[in-house]
Parts: sequence; structure tokens; C-alpha cells
Amino acid sequence: MSVEEQSARMKIAVGSDERTHLTDMVVEELRKRGHEVELFGPLADQPLTWPDVGQAVAERVASGQADEGVLFCWTGTGVSLAANKVPGVRAALCDDPQTAAGARQWNNANVLCLSLRRTSEVVAKEILDAWFSTPYQPNPEDDACIAKIAEIERKYSRSGSSA
Repeated sequence: MSVEEQSARMKIAVGSDERTHLTDMVVEELRKRGHEVELFGPLADQPLTWPDVGQAVAERVASGQADEGVLFCWTGTGVSLAANKVPGVRAALCDDPQTAAGARQWNNANVLCLSLRRTSEVVAKEILDAWFSTPYQPNPEDDACIAKIAEIERKYSRSGSSA
């Protein structure tokens, strides 16, 4: 990670439906990296379920009140489903650093989702390294794909339909 990336202070919304050693370690790691952390769910002594915590973090990111988000639940799938319902959020469930790098590089992901069951502390640190050191690399193909995601969001928000 470059000095610029390490010193880039961001506000990161972090939520989980339960507090664990992993969630505490990631929050501490984010703070060590110089980020301001806003907590949701049991991490902030709020009794929120995974859909609620996913929505809360995603809304902070979508509104610009947080630069990025990190979410946890047992599989990581539930919070990613909930977060991705919020227009403007591109939440990625990442089990390894390569997936995290790809989510950033090609999908311009802005919310990292982690499984409490499958993610070790060592792998979590590697995922954070990849997430924060990999910027989106604009290019015609990926820009067009991200624009299609925004088009899908607009289609369903206009019609009032749900998937």
C-alpha cells in the first residue's frame, strides 16, 4: 500500500448483526489505518438484524455520509443482499484478497462484506490490504457495466417493482 493510500483518511460505516472477535479486530485495524469508523448494530449496542444493519450501512455510503462500508453477518450473504438493495451501493462479499481487489478494480465496489464464519483474522487483514490498495481503474468495458447496474436500479425504482 502506498503512503498516499495509507494516509487517505476515510469515514467508514461498519456494521454487523453480532459482535465477535473478528468484528472487533477489523474495527481496530481500520482505526489503526487512520480511518474514522462509525459503528452499527451490536457493534454500537444497537439490536439490529442483518437486513437492518445492511441497510443502515448502505444508506450511509449512498448518501455520502460515509466514504465506504464494511459489513458482517454469519455468511456475509445476507448483509450483501440488503446493502445491494440501496441504489448507488455496490456491496461485494469477499472471501479472499484477490476477490476484494477484483471487486474494487472492476466493479468499483464501495461496501465490503465479510463472513463471520469463513473469515480468519489473517485473511481479513489481507482482504483489507487488497481492498484499500486497489483503486477502480476506469475503462470503457467496466464503466459500461457499472452504468448498466445504475440503469437497473433506476428501472426498478421508477416502476415501484421489486425483484
